[in-house]
Amino acid sequence: MNSVEAKSIFELTIPARGHESVGRPAPAEVIGGRRLEVNVLCTNVPATVRAMERAVEFARGLNARVHLLVAQQVSYAAPLETPPVAVEFQEALFRKIVQSCSVETRVDIFLCRDAEQTFLQHLPRHSLVVLGSPKRWWPTREERMAQRLRRSGHEVVVVF
Repeated sequence: MNSVEAKSIFELTIPARGHESVGRPAPAEVIGGRRLEVNVLCTNVPATVRAMERAVEFARGLNARVHLLVAQQVSYAAPLETPPVAVEFQEALFRKIVQSCSVETRVDIFLCRDAEQTFLQHLPRHSLVVLGSPKRWWPTREERMAQRLRRSGHEVVVVF
């Protein structure tokens, strides 16, 4: 399979604020050459906010950091550098969402043709992934994505 066409347009790391307490464990260990991360995949803004809240709880408990991956899909009819939503708007929106977190958080925004393939390409092997989804009685697009991520070897938590 060919590599996925994706372009990283924004990376932001915000250190943890608040919640420093006496007896707090040391920063997360480096496991297999990388820090322990709780990965959140942006599906839509309300679902992502719920997923971020749950990911922050997990990250505090695991003494890890949160990594938010945003895949902004661009139509094949348009050049990859011209997303349907302005880059500045995306940056401001996700900066605002992340600044309320109480753990170290990293945000990566990608311009891409296929969001799911971009997520699969940029998630480290055997990642812990939190995914927000609307509550429906039928399987949602996000739940189907969670199944594909699990088949790829990731641990996935779906937040409704």
